[in-house]
Amino acid sequence: MSGIMTPVMLVAVIGLICAGLLVFASKVFFVAVDERVTQVREVLPGANCGGCGFAGCDDYAANLVADEELPCTKCSPGGAGVAAQIAEILGRAAGSTEPEVAQVMCNGVCDARRTVLEWQGMQSCKGAKGWFSSPNACMFGCMGLGDCVDACQFDAIGIVDGIAKVNRENCVACGACVNTCPQKIIKLVPVKSQVHVLCSSTDKGAVAKKNCDNACIGCTKCTTVCNFGAITVEDNLARIDVSKCKSCGLCAVVCPTGAINSFKKLPPKAAAEKAAAAKKAAAAKAKEAAAVAQG
Repeated sequence: MSGIMTPVMLVAVIGLICAGLLVFASKVFFVAVDERVTQVREVLPGANCGGCGFAGCDDYAANLVADEELPCTKCSPGGAGVAAQIAEILGRAAGSTEPEVAQVMCNGVCDARRTVLEWQGMQSCKGAKGWFSSPNACMFGCMGLGDCVDACQFDAIGIVDGIAKVNRENCVACGACVNTCPQKIIKLVPVKSQVHVLCSSTDKGAVAKKNCDNACIGCTKCTTVCNFGAITVEDNLARIDVSKCKSCGLCAVVCPTGAINSFKKLPPKAAAEKAAAAKKAAAAKAKEAAAVAQG
């Protein structure tokens, strides 16, 4: 019997010693955790998307408590409601945040674009780009191989007709697709912005048009009809200043290739009338400028 009890007692003594050491270590190495970190973490949605610029929700919560200058509004999935709760916990002003959504700056659908080869390797934009610039003639457009789809945790982006399309209702502007896209053609834009140039090509007009029917050709028609100075053409590509744009949609109406897209659809008659009025105003401005130059 003593032969059995001796090892049992030995194990019990070792267990007690280890338990004592663990208790001692927990006291010596105890690090106090600000309870506000836990409270903030409970408020955050837990997506761990990295859209805030930190490793995840835990990291963002810890940094929010440690840095009083860090904005409470960096959690895109949580939006203004979460920002307000965090501000209340930390006793700060919530600050203002403008809702954003991801937008793919390309409209090179299958029927519009020209391809130079059929990619049969790994279905990855990054992988394909590692071998060559793009399987399409346009080196700037969407490859349509779905890296952004895999990166999105909210089922907000998919491949439709050969290119990535964003479901604006599901998008939380976490920025995962933006960071993943090797072409760098996905942008976060204000939700209120209804008009976008869905092209990223800086090729000259003839080349861009040859590569894709929907490409921007830098014709400047959009600039002549804009009454707000919101659109310019730089490096053969039209660019919209969202801070000036009123989303009237006139630039989309006159764009000859359909490179400019408006989520604010005008009735056909109203669109035609607005376009005609804009052209008339542009002609009057040109005539006035010519008269000044001659006189």
